[in-house]
Amino acid sequence: MKKNTHRFCLLDYLLLAVCCVLPAFFAWRIWTGAGYDWQWHVIWQYFFRHDAQAGWVPNLLVQGLLTTIRLSIWATLLAVVFGTLAGLARVSRSRLRRMLARTYVESVRNLPPLVLVFIFYFFVSSQVMPATGLEDALYRLSPLQQRIVEFLLGPLPAVSAFTAGVLTLAIYEGAYIAEIVRAGVESVPRGQWEASASLGFGRFDMLRLVIFPQALKVIIPPLAGQFISTIKDSAIVSVISVQELTFQGLELMASTFRTFEVWTTIALLYLMLTLFCSLLARKVEARLRWRA
Repeated sequence: MKKNTHRFCLLDYLLLAVCCVLPAFFAWRIWTGAGYDWQWHVIWQYFFRHDAQAGWVPNLLVQGLLTTIRLSIWATLLAVVFGTLAGLARVSRSRLRRMLARTYVESVRNLPPLVLVFIFYFFVSSQVMPATGLEDALYRLSPLQQRIVEFLLGPLPAVSAFTAGVLTLAIYEGAYIAEIVRAGVESVPRGQWEASASLGFGRFDMLRLVIFPQALKVIIPPLAGQFISTIKDSAIVSVISVQELTFQGLELMASTFRTFEVWTTIALLYLMLTLFCSLLARKVEARLRWRA
């Protein structure tokens, strides 16, 4: 197989130089000419703090980053369930299932996520949690069980808001995943459906054994991209006091008045997290192409 080699020309070197010099010049002008008193040393203490009993423990920024990761993972897991069910309903033979799935997808995708956040927050916090008694049950757990719950869901007093945030993100991202699943299933050639039907498979067995394994190669790459989108969209739940990264940035800005240092740090943390996920997604996509 012939390798695709690219030789740099003079224009490539010029563009590379411009891309390196302009950001450096812009940063230098801000640093020296903006008249802003940069105090980066204020920020570092909010990554970790020293506790007399526990030693070094996560401080506000790391706590916010961990909450963002928790939110994104739980929301993506639920969104995959919602999106897969809705996506399969979109290609169902039942007109009712197709209409219900389309109503869900079109309604959620055409609503502002902020509205969904408030709907689920006030519904979950004021109706669901008191009715189920779940919040009180959490405080009756043993200390070990409470630590496990806090590891998975965050601090106990914030579980109600965290749950509302997870549900909001799951339903919102699930609408997009539904379209990814639908497109993946419809990408499988019609002959595969006919071949599996000729073998006597029912509809469920067709999807489970023949269609869905082939569709996964189409579904997984955009699904990984949707996880990255969930990380970015998780910032919206800061409005209901979920202590994720953006919320902690607002708290730090209010207490330190170091606007540029705080938000530059927050942006870099988001960038670090999303770039890491993008790298993993690229590796998964390359592995799927190699197996294909």
